Amino acid sequence: MASADVRYRPARRDETRRIAELYSIASDGVADYVWSRIAQPGEDILDVGARRYAREDTEFSYRNCTVAEYDDRVAGMMVAYRMETFPGRDAEPDPVLKPFAILEHPESYYICGLALYPEFSNRGIGSGFIEIAQQHARATDLRQLSLIVFERNAGAVRLYQRNGFVEIARQPIVPHALIRGTGEALLMVKDL
Repeated sequence: MASADVRYRPARRDETRRIAELYSIASDGVADYVWSRIAQPGEDILDVGARRYAREDTEFSYRNCTVAEYDDRVAGMMVAYRMETFPGRDAEPDPVLKPFAILEHPESYYICGLALYPEFSNRGIGSGFIEIAQQHARATDLRQLSLIVFERNAGAVRLYQRNGFVEIARQPIVPHALIRGTGEALLMVKDL
């Protein structure tokens, strides 16, 4: 259970730069890779992420983000949404992103990214985010949560296991200079 000092709230549009920063942490560089491929010449990749999260008509929107504040400071964020099956989803993805596309788990409430600033770890905030994701999943009649995590991120894997997630699939990570994770990416699912 999260500490009483933590307050969870919907993210605001004026927080998209912070959301991008935290999503970069959560993705272990995968977001940096995506954003670098669509950046304009000279554009900072966090500005690309902020621009993308400022949109309202996509899953990668501030509207799908929850922010945690601890003692009135932003401690972390979670981006989560209903993982749908839709036309075009099966198109051949970028080879670096293909393992993640293979691991997507349709018809679940997908925790796309969950990150805390390091000074706020071990305070129950991550478990609080998972509780919120469960509430959102139930409100949309979904019976599973899903997420993808790098196996080498042992702290995150333990957090998810403590909260009832089980590994159901894995894929090798395609190496790239911007992606900090190595080894395998795990698809973890929790039945509600």
